[in-house]
Amino acid sequence: MQLTHKNRNNKTALLILTALVFTGAVFWLSLCTGRYPLTFSALFSGDPGAVNVFFTLRLPRTVMAFTAGFGLGAAGMVYQLIFKNPLASPDIIGVSSGASAGAASAILFFHASAAGITAFAFAGGLAAVFLSLGLSFLSDRRSISTMVLSGIAVSALAQAFLMTLKFTADPERELASIEYWIMGSLGSVTAKSLPLPVVITALGVTVLAVFFRQILMLSLDEDEAQSLGVPVALLRLLALTAATLIVAAIVSVTGLISFTGLLAPHTARLLTKDSRVPAFFLSGILGGALLLASDIIARSAASGEMPVSILTSALGAPFLLWLIFKGGSKWTSS
Repeated sequence: MQLTHKNRNNKTALLILTALVFTGAVFWLSLCTGRYPLTFSALFSGDPGAVNVFFTLRLPRTVMAFTAGFGLGAAGMVYQLIFKNPLASPDIIGVSSGASAGAASAILFFHASAAGITAFAFAGGLAAVFLSLGLSFLSDRRSISTMVLSGIAVSALAQAFLMTLKFTADPERELASIEYWIMGSLGSVTAKSLPLPVVITALGVTVLAVFFRQILMLSLDEDEAQSLGVPVALLRLLALTAATLIVAAIVSVTGLISFTGLLAPHTARLLTKDSRVPAFFLSGILGGALLLASDIIARSAASGEMPVSILTSALGAPFLLWLIFKGGSKWTSS
């Protein structure tokens, strides 16, 4: 038994190392790929144009792509554990819909800059989530199903508000901006937009990693988890808050990015055969690699830049079909 457990740990360590090497290669490729290709020689010779492109455009965009992918992958695993649903996503408690409504409000009412849109999207995502949590706590039955129903209701209200804003928007300017933001893109990322998502993602992932062994207990029956001494309500609130802050910070800068928070956790569990701490980090690494690769294709596959969500959705839909025909993914919290 110990030998089997050791072999499993060695396999997981090898998987993580392989994922890191692959992600590092994609990270470097992302730095070099674009309308203005960069090379080692141009950068290290001090070519002003290459250096300017590297620090102004490529490095911030690549760091953002990895940060967003890692954060969405890690948060996605936590959502799926807490809601005991392998298809759980950030919008299950309204964060994506709230962020979209916030961004649309900034574009339509305030003609806000990129920084203003980010701030409104972040506030909208958090407002939607805390409204969902508040409604679920007002209920006599403070269960997962109540939380999900509250999230669906708040998400529906945010979507109705968003559709109203889109209906009243100027089709030539404001509506196009709203639609482009909703589709998700890394094209507008600059060094100034990095601190919010990078810092919050780093802090949020740290909190989730520290408490991840306890968070695993939330996938058990509530009575069973409480009998093991787990403060279920408090831990659930802490984990959801940390995961939601991560997602809201990322989405407020990039717009909506589909499927990354679904694909990465599933792939990590399929590879490691469990949902322990190594799988949590592997989920983040795979999410980073997925979004980096998708962004490279988005900016090089056509003459104009494609929204990155087109690529992540194109990968996500076949994956969901595969899950359906496979009969569902069986994963554990062992």
